[in-house]
Amino acid sequence: MVVLSQTALDHYSSMKTCRPANGLFTGIPVIDLKDPEAKTRIVEACQEFGFFKLVNHGVPFEFMTRLEYLAMNFFNLPQSEKDKAGPPDPFGYGNKRIGPNGDVGWIEYLLLNTNPQVNCNKTLSIFQEYPQNFRSAVEDYILEVKRMTYEVLELMADGLGIEPRNVLSKLVSDEKSDSCFRLNYYPPCPELQALSGRNLIGFGEHTDPQIISVLRSNNTTGLQICLRDGTWVSVPPDQTSFFINIGDALQVMTNGRFRSVKHRVLADDMKSRISMIYFGGPPLSEKIAPFPSLLAEGEEGLYEQFTWYEYKSSAYKSRLADYRLGLFEKKMQAILANI
Repeated sequence: MVVLSQTALDHYSSMKTCRPANGLFTGIPVIDLKDPEAKTRIVEACQEFGFFKLVNHGVPFEFMTRLEYLAMNFFNLPQSEKDKAGPPDPFGYGNKRIGPNGDVGWIEYLLLNTNPQVNCNKTLSIFQEYPQNFRSAVEDYILEVKRMTYEVLELMADGLGIEPRNVLSKLVSDEKSDSCFRLNYYPPCPELQALSGRNLIGFGEHTDPQIISVLRSNNTTGLQICLRDGTWVSVPPDQTSFFINIGDALQVMTNGRFRSVKHRVLADDMKSRISMIYFGGPPLSEKIAPFPSLLAEGEEGLYEQFTWYEYKSSAYKSRLADYRLGLFEKKMQAILANI
């Protein structure tokens, strides 16, 4: 167990926090992937929340639990062993620091590239040394999650009425797709009781820059999303299901019709939380702009066209809580042009 000094505790408690909503939010849309009306319900959820729970998804539960078990074993290794896979640049093992710009959380993580064309020797080495077939578990899990993600993206295209129906899924399934996979571990923090009711941030508020994020966690609370009115609500955990986040890139492609949901994770005083997130991103050279078929006659796009590389580079220079899309909004471009 990590024991915080009071100085360290003061540092974490000084981060921006607020009290969680009373109880858990029961209004999260639940989508059955096999429901004949799934495409309509997915569009509705993405427009209202930018977030939904996916059930009847077809990913074997044993793949989830196997990877969770092996990941937990990795994060319970001595620090010297975990450090062999870090620091992240950007892939590898990270501890507390989130990105290069000063964001800090109560978290450890492994960030891995899912593109087989990318040779990531450092992160692969931890799999080769790890005695319980960690690499195989990651690969099996990601393969199934990718299959499910493509199906979800094709249902989104169907629901939006854009063609071809693989217009979104082909970006994520492309052999040059810039997708990644992250294992997050939030250790328990018994010292939370000393914070007098304040919250300890595990991962600060942010939106995901990619097209789509697919999250599965253990049965521990902590995940919160921000509703349209600015209220933070706690998402009930469900270790058998997946939670789907709309990313910034998809918000642009739908011209703001789908919203990129702001979310965060709070630490727990007694229970550890472990989550697995697949981030579906397009190729670096892909041009991101609103689909013309989604624009009504005379309607203009809200965003300037940019490549995924341009947006990713801008996003990773920012802080977590920054509004990253602001620089690419046409109204902001017009303001900057007149300065």
